[in-house]
Amino acid sequence: MSAPLAPREAGKLITENSKDVFVELEGVHSLAEKLYEKIGQKEISLTGWKSLHELNPQSSGEDAVNWVFFVDTLNFSFWSENEDKKFLVKYKGKEYSGYWSFCAAVNRALDEGIPLTTASYYANLTMDQLKHVMRSDSDFSIPMIEERLEILHHTGKILTERFGGSFLNCVKMSEKSAVKLMQLVVEHFSSYRDEGVFQGQKVAFYKRAQILVGDTWGVLEGKNDGCFYDIHKITMFADYRIPQALVHFGAMRYSEELLEKLKEGWLFKNGDREEMEIRGGSIWAVELICEHLQELFKKKGEKMSNEINPVLIDHFLWDYARDYREEIKVVPFHRVRCIYY
Repeated sequence: MSAPLAPREAGKLITENSKDVFVELEGVHSLAEKLYEKIGQKEISLTGWKSLHELNPQSSGEDAVNWVFFVDTLNFSFWSENEDKKFLVKYKGKEYSGYWSFCAAVNRALDEGIPLTTASYYANLTMDQLKHVMRSDSDFSIPMIEERLEILHHTGKILTERFGGSFLNCVKMSEKSAVKLMQLVVEHFSSYRDEGVFQGQKVAFYKRAQILVGDTWGVLEGKNDGCFYDIHKITMFADYRIPQALVHFGAMRYSEELLEKLKEGWLFKNGDREEMEIRGGSIWAVELICEHLQELFKKKGEKMSNEINPVLIDHFLWDYARDYREEIKVVPFHRVRCIYY
């Protein structure tokens, strides 16, 4: 089979052939208008990656880049079976859940002097060491710990052997191209190879590879090695939170049959048709939102900054989905246990 369609093209193909997930243009335009206001009020900007999230590295050095690589290598499957069974971590007087509980555990380990984000260390990490680092302050541990350990061993070994143990070397090899960095990551690190087959066509979603590029752009503040001239070509990161927000805002719609499955807590498999339609539809909806945003800027006689792109739209929607969980849970998120998101 030939090379997979890139995420943007995959999103378009899937949306055009979808049976249960529909991108709604009226909702796309309405959400774009809301986002246009947020951009005008400086609520959507690259600086938010650091200023809005205290657990993200506040520096821009090599250690910060390696933190981003470590975290995105394990950035998958943090959802809880129910509200009472959450992996929770208390750190510096605050309690975190989901993805942020994982980041808090990483920072806690670093504070304890454990060189957790050093490739040669995690390439040889033991299960006992990983369990200690990821210890929970609730009765529920982080999901998929065996898979996480296996990925760390493989990834740490490759980073050490091919990139001198530093993800910054990989970033430098990309020559300030976001797309090239994504391709380098997918080529060398198999756990980032988030691909599937939709109606006989191989397609790529690359959620973690793309979020790694987006986070690298964020930690480097879009400067120096992180000054990616083609960052706008990275799509949103197709996970389980953003689709929820898109349906909430009316930019996407589910069939009654799919909605019923979601309400029943159906556990989809990675690669199921409905799961791929949700992810593909999300990618295409955000692409259309960005297109409409450009039109809104043009109408006002303004030029849309290269900084406003699917990466930042994703950041806003993901934060919204977490901050307004109660408001949007009328539309349940789709449940999948896999290493890709």
